[in-house]
Amino acid sequence: MNAHSGPEPGAPERHVVFSMGSNLGDPLANLRAGVRDLAGTPGIRRVRVSSVYRTRPVGNTAQDDFLNVVVTADSALDPLELLDRANAIEDAHGRWRDPDNPHGPRTLDIDLVMVGECSNDSQRLQLPHPRARGRAFVLVPWAELEPEAALPDGRITDLLSALDTSGVELAECWAWPDGAADTVDAAAPGID
Repeated sequence: MNAHSGPEPGAPERHVVFSMGSNLGDPLANLRAGVRDLAGTPGIRRVRVSSVYRTRPVGNTAQDDFLNVVVTADSALDPLELLDRANAIEDAHGRWRDPDNPHGPRTLDIDLVMVGECSNDSQRLQLPHPRARGRAFVLVPWAELEPEAALPDGRITDLLSALDTSGVELAECWAWPDGAADTVDAAAPGID
């Protein structure tokens, strides 16, 4: 399957969790554009978006705070194709990967956190994301959308109780009244 072929006919849909962050340029506009692009990707359906959270940077702390969201969806795309599409969206929004500063500033960062029950441990993709369990900037917005969600080592709300969440602040509400939408577009409440 190539990066643009879409899901295989009859492939089962899996629940997908993405984490997005930005701290360069106009971070809120970058997140909006990233969510729109992800939601507009063929093979990704039933997109839901958390509120926006302002978070302190991890690793390299000599940079601006990040804005973060979690995006959940359903997709029959395989994990590597989802990763390719997320990377293409990052690239389209000016993402530059500095090998000397992997935790440096970003216009748009999209991490694939989970793809159903899939596990993968390659250099290119690790699923579930191995550091998600210790990242409040992932777990706080994810718990807003799916408080019963779990990683292999526990429910995210239980994992959160062991973390310092003082550096995670609600910045803007993007949630829909019913918590679900088939697509995110320019007319979706909270996105513009």
